[in-house]
Amino acid sequence: MTKDSFWLGRRVLLTGGHGFLGSFVRERIAARAPAAIFTPQRSELDLRDPAAVRGWMREHRPDLVIHGAAVVGGIGANRAHPGRFFYDNAVMGLHLIEESRLAGVEKFVCLGTICAYPKHTPIPFREDDLWNGYPEETNAPYGLAKKMLLVQLQSYRREYGFNGIFLLPVNLYGPRDNFDLETSHVIPAMIRKFIEAREGGERQVVLWGDGSPTREFLYVDDAADGVVAAAERYGRAEPVNLGRGEEIAIRDLARLIAEKTGYKGEIIWDSTKPNGQPRRLLDVSRAEREFGFRATTSFEAGLAKTIAWYESSR
Repeated sequence: MTKDSFWLGRRVLLTGGHGFLGSFVRERIAARAPAAIFTPQRSELDLRDPAAVRGWMREHRPDLVIHGAAVVGGIGANRAHPGRFFYDNAVMGLHLIEESRLAGVEKFVCLGTICAYPKHTPIPFREDDLWNGYPEETNAPYGLAKKMLLVQLQSYRREYGFNGIFLLPVNLYGPRDNFDLETSHVIPAMIRKFIEAREGGERQVVLWGDGSPTREFLYVDDAADGVVAAAERYGRAEPVNLGRGEEIAIRDLARLIAEKTGYKGEIIWDSTKPNGQPRRLLDVSRAEREFGFRATTSFEAGLAKTIAWYESSR
């Protein structure tokens, strides 16, 4: 099946379609001209309410569901709201998967999180290591809530023949990201802090942790390409990493963003704050092997585009 024939006549529900990654996925699907693409916001469809989900499915009859909605945030937000992050992310997915099964949805694409991996997963993270330990404590409730959806999809495949796939995107960044310092992830938070310090003539910027952990980052355009490619061409039970397969230390990331934003002052590390997971680096071979996905945006190019977008749009 070609990618164009896959979308022909397709009725698509994309949850989180007005969010960061979801907006890029929505644009790609729209360009493929399906029969319909639905991107309801919470005021239109509360995924935590099973009756609302059931009624919506009956009215709109999607045959493909891409579940990208999530309650997300950085280390601070995860520490402040572990209960909300667990409950909302779990019940949204549980209800949507069950109602999709009952409604006869042909395929379900679920976006998980790299936070589902054990805290001390060997590098690079391989999908087979997903169950070999407990996630890093600060974001474990979020990671475990998402991981339960993988269990649900695999169970439903065995019992009902339900075609659900599960993707594990690494840390995303890019234009349209969330730059709110209370809830943002590391790259947008650093960009905003350094630009505001530059403009305010501040001589110091304080960052959380000691700068030693490593992270892998995937540009949002590449991530959207991966989601769409998986929807078109992947149909197996095993979860799949989406990433670049490259890591950078947070300390080096800070220096790079400071340089690119023109911040000349000192960077202070507050080691009383948590580091989060020690290292993150994915084995990305399964995605390339199974549905031909490989990230194409270099980290420096993606970072430059993200900074330029923030400078021009704030």
